[in-house]
Amino acid sequence: MPSGRQKGSRFTRRILLLGAAILVFALGYTGAWFAAARALESEVAATIRGMNGNGVRAYCEEPEAGGYPFRIGLFCRSVFYENVKKGISVRAGAMRSAADVYRPSRVVGEIDSPAAVVLPLLVPMEIRWESLRAGARLADPLPERISVRGEQLAISAQEGDTAPLATLTAMEVHARQQGDAVEAAISFRGLQPGAQIAPDLAPLDGRALVLIEDGVTMAVEGRLDPYGRSAEIRELVVGIAGQNAEISVSGPISIDENGWIDAQLRVSFSDPQIVMDYLARIFPDAREEIMTAASALSSLSDTPVTLNIRKGRLFLGFIPLGTIPPV
Repeated sequence: MPSGRQKGSRFTRRILLLGAAILVFALGYTGAWFAAARALESEVAATIRGMNGNGVRAYCEEPEAGGYPFRIGLFCRSVFYENVKKGISVRAGAMRSAADVYRPSRVVGEIDSPAAVVLPLLVPMEIRWESLRAGARLADPLPERISVRGEQLAISAQEGDTAPLATLTAMEVHARQQGDAVEAAISFRGLQPGAQIAPDLAPLDGRALVLIEDGVTMAVEGRLDPYGRSAEIRELVVGIAGQNAEISVSGPISIDENGWIDAQLRVSFSDPQIVMDYLARIFPDAREEIMTAASALSSLSDTPVTLNIRKGRLFLGFIPLGTIPPV
Protein backbone atom coordinates (compact mmCIF):
# COMPACT_ATOMS: atom_id res chain seq x y z
CA MET A 1 0.00 0.00 0.00
CA PRO A 2 1.57 3.37 -1.08
CA SER A 3 2.57 5.63 1.71
CA GLY A 4 1.41 9.22 2.09
CA ARG A 5 4.91 10.38 1.18
CA GLN A 6 4.77 8.51 -2.18
CA LYS A 7 1.33 10.01 -2.99
CA GLY A 8 2.63 13.47 -2.17
CA SER A 9 5.67 12.93 -4.37
CA ARG A 10 3.55 11.89 -7.39
CA PHE A 11 1.25 14.92 -6.90
CA THR A 12 4.23 17.25 -6.77
CA ARG A 13 5.65 15.79 -9.99
CA ARG A 14 2.28 16.30 -11.74
CA ILE A 15 2.15 19.90 -10.59
CA LEU A 16 5.72 20.46 -11.81
CA LEU A 17 4.96 18.83 -15.17
CA LEU A 18 1.80 20.95 -15.55
CA GLY A 19 3.73 24.08 -14.68
CA ALA A 20 6.45 23.18 -17.16
CA ALA A 21 3.85 22.56 -19.89
CA ILE A 22 2.22 25.91 -19.20
CA LEU A 23 5.61 27.62 -19.30
CA VAL A 24 6.53 25.96 -22.61
CA PHE A 25 3.16 26.91 -24.10
CA ALA A 26 3.49 30.51 -22.88
CA LEU A 27 7.00 30.83 -24.30
CA GLY A 28 5.91 29.29 -27.60
CA TYR A 29 2.81 31.50 -27.81
CA THR A 30 4.85 34.59 -26.98
CA GLY A 31 7.40 33.75 -29.65
CA ALA A 32 4.66 33.15 -32.22
CA TRP A 33 2.88 36.41 -31.30
CA PHE A 34 6.01 38.51 -31.68
CA ALA A 35 6.87 36.76 -34.94
CA ALA A 36 3.37 37.60 -36.22
CA ALA A 37 3.79 41.19 -34.99
CA ARG A 38 7.05 41.61 -36.91
CA ALA A 39 5.44 40.07 -39.99
CA LEU A 40 2.52 42.53 -39.68
CA GLU A 41 4.89 45.49 -39.46
CA SER A 42 6.82 44.27 -42.51
CA GLU A 43 3.61 43.67 -44.50
CA VAL A 44 2.27 47.14 -43.67
CA ALA A 45 5.56 48.77 -44.64
CA ALA A 46 5.61 46.84 -47.94
CA THR A 47 1.97 47.75 -48.66
CA ILE A 48 2.63 51.45 -48.05
CA ARG A 49 5.73 51.36 -50.25
CA GLY A 50 3.63 49.76 -52.99
CA MET A 51 1.00 52.50 -52.71
CA ASN A 52 3.48 55.34 -53.14
CA GLY A 53 4.19 56.55 -56.65
CA ASN A 54 2.25 57.73 -59.70
CA GLY A 55 0.81 60.70 -57.86
CA VAL A 56 -0.01 58.80 -54.65
CA ARG A 57 1.64 59.35 -51.27
CA ALA A 58 0.80 57.45 -48.09
CA TYR A 59 2.44 56.84 -44.76
CA CYS A 60 1.87 55.45 -41.30
CA GLU A 61 4.26 57.30 -38.97
CA GLU A 62 6.36 54.95 -36.80
CA PRO A 63 4.27 51.80 -37.38
CA GLU A 64 4.35 49.42 -34.44
CA ALA A 65 2.44 46.22 -33.72
CA GLY A 66 0.82 45.86 -30.31
CA GLY A 67 -1.99 44.22 -28.37
CA TYR A 68 -0.10 41.37 -26.68
CA PRO A 69 -1.19 38.90 -25.37
CA PHE A 70 -4.74 38.34 -26.72
CA ARG A 71 -4.92 40.88 -29.53
CA ILE A 72 -2.73 42.02 -32.37
CA GLY A 73 -2.95 45.29 -34.24
CA LEU A 74 -1.11 48.24 -35.71
CA PHE A 75 -0.34 51.59 -34.09
CA CYS A 76 0.65 54.73 -36.05
CA ARG A 77 1.51 58.11 -34.53
CA SER A 78 -0.21 59.75 -37.51
CA VAL A 79 -1.58 58.74 -40.92
CA PHE A 80 -1.60 60.45 -44.31
CA TYR A 81 -2.94 59.69 -47.79
CA GLU A 82 -2.82 61.83 -50.93
CA ASN A 83 -3.86 61.15 -54.52
CA VAL A 84 -2.85 64.13 -56.62
CA LYS A 85 -4.65 62.95 -59.76
CA LYS A 86 -7.98 62.54 -57.97
CA GLY A 87 -7.56 65.66 -55.82
CA ILE A 88 -7.87 63.72 -52.56
CA SER A 89 -5.83 64.30 -49.41
CA VAL A 90 -6.40 63.12 -45.82
CA ARG A 91 -4.14 63.71 -42.83
CA ALA A 92 -5.15 62.60 -39.32
CA GLY A 93 -3.75 61.91 -35.87
CA ALA A 94 -2.76 58.66 -34.20
CA MET A 95 -4.41 55.45 -35.40
CA ARG A 96 -4.85 52.27 -33.35
CA SER A 97 -6.23 48.99 -34.67
CA ALA A 98 -6.63 45.54 -33.15
CA ALA A 99 -8.01 42.08 -33.85
CA ASP A 100 -8.43 39.07 -31.57
CA VAL A 101 -5.71 36.52 -32.25
CA TYR A 102 -8.37 33.80 -32.60
CA ARG A 103 -10.45 35.94 -35.03
CA PRO A 104 -7.98 38.05 -37.04
CA SER A 105 -10.44 38.87 -39.86
CA ARG A 106 -12.53 41.09 -37.57
CA VAL A 107 -10.65 44.33 -36.99
CA VAL A 108 -11.55 47.36 -34.90
CA GLY A 109 -9.76 50.69 -34.80
CA GLU A 110 -9.90 54.33 -33.84
CA ILE A 111 -8.29 57.55 -35.05
CA ASP A 112 -7.45 60.64 -33.02
CA SER A 113 -8.74 64.07 -33.99
CA PRO A 114 -8.26 66.27 -36.00
CA ALA A 115 -8.18 65.45 -39.72
CA ALA A 116 -7.33 67.74 -42.62
CA VAL A 117 -9.39 66.67 -45.65
CA VAL A 118 -9.27 67.78 -49.28
CA LEU A 119 -11.91 66.42 -51.68
CA PRO A 120 -12.89 67.38 -55.24
CA LEU A 121 -15.50 70.14 -55.56
CA LEU A 122 -15.23 71.08 -51.86
CA VAL A 123 -13.19 73.60 -49.92
CA PRO A 124 -10.32 72.11 -47.86
CA MET A 125 -11.83 71.07 -44.53
CA GLU A 126 -10.75 70.33 -40.99
CA ILE A 127 -12.80 67.76 -39.08
CA ARG A 128 -12.62 67.37 -35.31
CA TRP A 129 -14.33 64.78 -33.14
CA GLU A 130 -14.58 63.42 -29.64
CA SER A 131 -14.40 59.79 -30.79
CA LEU A 132 -14.16 58.09 -34.17
CA ARG A 133 -14.17 54.28 -34.23
CA ALA A 134 -14.44 51.73 -37.02
CA GLY A 135 -14.84 47.99 -37.46
CA ALA A 136 -14.44 45.70 -40.46
CA ARG A 137 -14.76 42.08 -41.46
CA LEU A 138 -11.81 41.55 -43.76
CA ALA A 139 -11.96 39.60 -47.02
CA ASP A 140 -10.22 39.59 -50.40
CA PRO A 141 -10.17 41.92 -52.30
CA LEU A 142 -12.38 44.16 -50.11
CA PRO A 143 -13.84 43.93 -46.60
CA GLU A 144 -17.23 42.23 -46.47
CA ARG A 145 -18.52 44.82 -44.02
CA ILE A 146 -17.34 48.18 -42.67
CA SER A 147 -18.84 50.23 -39.85
CA VAL A 148 -17.83 53.72 -38.67
CA ARG A 149 -19.21 55.65 -35.70
CA GLY A 150 -18.32 59.20 -34.72
CA GLU A 151 -19.43 61.40 -31.84
CA GLN A 152 -19.34 65.17 -31.37
CA LEU A 153 -18.01 66.07 -34.82
CA ALA A 154 -17.29 69.59 -36.11
CA ILE A 155 -16.54 70.44 -39.75
CA SER A 156 -14.86 73.73 -40.66
CA ALA A 157 -12.85 75.28 -43.50
CA GLN A 158 -9.07 75.09 -43.22
CA GLU A 159 -8.66 78.72 -44.31
CA GLY A 160 -10.60 81.96 -43.95
CA ASP A 161 -13.56 81.81 -41.58
CA THR A 162 -12.84 78.71 -39.49
CA ALA A 163 -16.14 78.76 -37.59
CA PRO A 164 -17.85 75.36 -37.94
CA LEU A 165 -19.70 74.81 -41.21
CA ALA A 166 -21.64 72.09 -39.40
CA THR A 167 -21.58 70.07 -36.20
CA LEU A 168 -23.02 66.62 -35.46
CA THR A 169 -23.89 64.98 -32.19
CA ALA A 170 -23.38 61.50 -33.67
CA MET A 171 -23.13 59.74 -37.02
CA GLU A 172 -22.88 56.13 -38.19
CA VAL A 173 -21.97 54.58 -41.54
CA HIS A 174 -22.35 50.87 -42.37
CA ALA A 175 -21.46 49.32 -45.72
CA ARG A 176 -21.55 45.76 -47.00
CA GLN A 177 -21.13 43.92 -50.29
CA GLN A 178 -24.27 42.83 -52.14
CA GLY A 179 -22.85 40.91 -55.09
CA ASP A 180 -21.01 43.56 -57.12
CA ALA A 181 -23.06 46.34 -55.53
CA VAL A 182 -22.40 48.07 -52.21
CA GLU A 183 -25.23 48.72 -49.77
CA ALA A 184 -24.58 51.67 -47.49
CA ALA A 185 -26.62 52.79 -44.47
CA ILE A 186 -26.03 56.21 -42.93
CA SER A 187 -27.60 57.88 -39.92
CA PHE A 188 -26.92 61.10 -38.04
CA ARG A 189 -28.27 63.04 -35.08
CA GLY A 190 -28.05 66.69 -34.23
CA LEU A 191 -26.67 67.99 -37.55
CA GLN A 192 -26.41 71.72 -36.87
CA PRO A 193 -25.66 73.87 -39.94
CA GLY A 194 -23.23 76.71 -39.26
CA ALA A 195 -23.92 80.41 -39.48
CA GLN A 196 -22.16 80.60 -42.88
CA ILE A 197 -24.88 78.37 -44.33
CA ALA A 198 -27.77 80.15 -42.59
CA PRO A 199 -28.01 81.57 -39.05
CA ASP A 200 -30.21 80.08 -36.34
CA LEU A 201 -31.24 76.91 -38.17
CA ALA A 202 -32.63 74.06 -36.09
CA PRO A 203 -30.59 70.82 -35.96
CA LEU A 204 -31.49 67.90 -38.22
CA ASP A 205 -31.77 64.13 -37.76
CA GLY A 206 -31.66 61.72 -40.66
CA ARG A 207 -31.02 58.30 -42.10
CA ALA A 208 -30.39 56.83 -45.54
CA LEU A 209 -30.09 53.42 -47.21
CA VAL A 210 -28.46 53.44 -50.66
CA LEU A 211 -27.48 50.68 -53.09
CA ILE A 212 -24.52 51.69 -55.28
CA GLU A 213 -24.40 49.73 -58.53
CA ASP A 214 -20.97 48.25 -59.39
CA GLY A 215 -19.69 49.59 -56.07
CA VAL A 216 -17.29 46.69 -55.51
CA THR A 217 -15.70 47.06 -58.95
CA MET A 218 -15.42 50.82 -58.45
CA ALA A 219 -13.60 50.37 -55.13
CA VAL A 220 -11.27 47.63 -56.38
CA GLU A 221 -10.26 49.69 -59.41
CA GLY A 222 -10.03 52.90 -57.38
CA ARG A 223 -12.55 54.70 -59.62
CA LEU A 224 -14.43 56.65 -56.97
CA ASP A 225 -15.63 59.54 -59.16
CA PRO A 226 -19.43 59.74 -59.65
CA TYR A 227 -19.45 60.01 -63.45
CA GLY A 228 -21.29 57.29 -65.33
CA ARG A 229 -22.56 55.83 -62.03
CA SER A 230 -26.02 54.90 -60.84
CA ALA A 231 -27.57 54.12 -57.47
CA GLU A 232 -30.91 53.38 -55.85
CA ILE A 233 -31.99 55.44 -52.89
CA ARG A 234 -34.00 52.90 -50.95
CA GLU A 235 -34.66 55.33 -48.11
CA LEU A 236 -33.62 58.89 -47.35
CA VAL A 237 -35.32 60.65 -44.45
CA VAL A 238 -34.24 64.03 -43.08
CA GLY A 239 -36.23 65.86 -40.43
CA ILE A 240 -36.01 68.79 -38.07
CA ALA A 241 -35.02 67.48 -34.65
CA GLY A 242 -37.86 67.58 -32.14
CA GLN A 243 -40.50 68.42 -34.75
CA ASN A 244 -42.84 66.39 -36.92
CA ALA A 245 -41.42 67.96 -40.07
CA GLU A 246 -39.41 65.80 -42.44
CA ILE A 247 -38.81 64.92 -46.06
CA SER A 248 -38.60 61.35 -47.38
CA VAL A 249 -37.01 60.41 -50.72
CA SER A 250 -36.61 57.11 -52.59
CA GLY A 251 -35.89 56.06 -56.16
CA PRO A 252 -33.14 55.63 -58.77
CA ILE A 253 -30.53 58.29 -59.51
CA SER A 254 -27.64 58.43 -61.98
CA ILE A 255 -24.92 60.82 -63.14
CA ASP A 256 -23.79 60.75 -66.76
CA GLU A 257 -20.24 61.16 -68.07
CA ASN A 258 -20.73 64.94 -68.30
CA GLY A 259 -21.94 65.25 -64.71
CA TRP A 260 -25.66 65.78 -65.40
CA ILE A 261 -28.04 64.18 -62.91
CA ASP A 262 -31.02 62.05 -63.96
CA ALA A 263 -33.46 60.75 -61.37
CA GLN A 264 -37.06 59.81 -60.72
CA LEU A 265 -37.59 60.19 -57.02
CA ARG A 266 -40.67 59.59 -54.88
CA VAL A 267 -40.88 62.42 -52.36
CA SER A 268 -43.19 62.85 -49.39
CA PHE A 269 -43.37 65.56 -46.75
CA SER A 270 -44.56 65.78 -43.20
CA ASP A 271 -45.56 69.41 -42.57
CA PRO A 272 -44.22 70.64 -45.95
CA GLN A 273 -44.56 74.35 -45.09
CA ILE A 274 -41.95 74.06 -42.32
CA VAL A 275 -39.68 71.84 -44.44
CA MET A 276 -39.75 74.13 -47.46
CA ASP A 277 -39.22 77.23 -45.33
CA TYR A 278 -36.12 75.53 -43.91
CA LEU A 279 -34.86 74.82 -47.47
CA ALA A 280 -35.58 78.41 -48.52
CA ARG A 281 -33.36 79.71 -45.72
CA ILE A 282 -30.50 77.52 -46.95
CA PHE A 283 -31.08 78.42 -50.64
CA PRO A 284 -32.32 82.02 -50.53
CA ASP A 285 -31.80 82.54 -54.28
CA ALA A 286 -34.44 79.86 -54.95
CA ARG A 287 -36.83 81.00 -52.22
CA GLU A 288 -39.62 82.02 -54.62
CA GLU A 289 -39.66 78.65 -56.39
CA ILE A 290 -39.38 76.73 -53.10
CA MET A 291 -42.27 78.57 -51.46
CA THR A 292 -44.38 78.11 -54.62
CA ALA A 293 -43.77 74.38 -54.29
CA ALA A 294 -44.63 74.59 -50.57
CA SER A 295 -48.03 76.11 -51.36
CA ALA A 296 -48.78 73.34 -53.84
CA LEU A 297 -47.60 70.61 -51.49
CA SER A 298 -49.65 71.88 -48.55
CA SER A 299 -52.82 70.88 -50.39
CA LEU A 300 -51.53 67.34 -50.93
CA SER A 301 -51.26 66.48 -47.23
CA ASP A 302 -49.04 63.35 -46.96
CA THR A 303 -49.55 62.27 -50.59
CA PRO A 304 -46.17 61.51 -52.22
CA VAL A 305 -45.11 63.45 -55.30
CA THR A 306 -42.57 62.66 -58.00
CA LEU A 307 -39.36 64.66 -58.28
CA ASN A 308 -38.01 64.32 -61.82
CA ILE A 309 -34.52 65.38 -62.80
CA ARG A 310 -33.73 65.26 -66.51
CA LYS A 311 -30.23 66.35 -67.48
CA GLY A 312 -30.18 68.56 -64.42
CA ARG A 313 -33.61 70.14 -65.01
CA LEU A 314 -35.61 69.80 -61.81
CA PHE A 315 -39.41 69.34 -61.64
CA LEU A 316 -41.50 68.69 -58.53
CA GLY A 317 -44.59 67.12 -60.06
CA PHE A 318 -45.47 69.65 -62.75
CA ILE A 319 -43.70 72.58 -61.00
CA PRO A 320 -40.30 73.58 -62.45
CA LEU A 321 -37.76 74.28 -59.73
CA GLY A 322 -34.78 75.27 -61.83
CA THR A 323 -31.60 73.53 -62.93
CA ILE A 324 -28.97 71.59 -61.01
CA PRO A 325 -25.53 72.31 -62.51
CA PRO A 326 -23.29 69.37 -63.51
CA VAL A 327 -21.34 67.89 -60.62
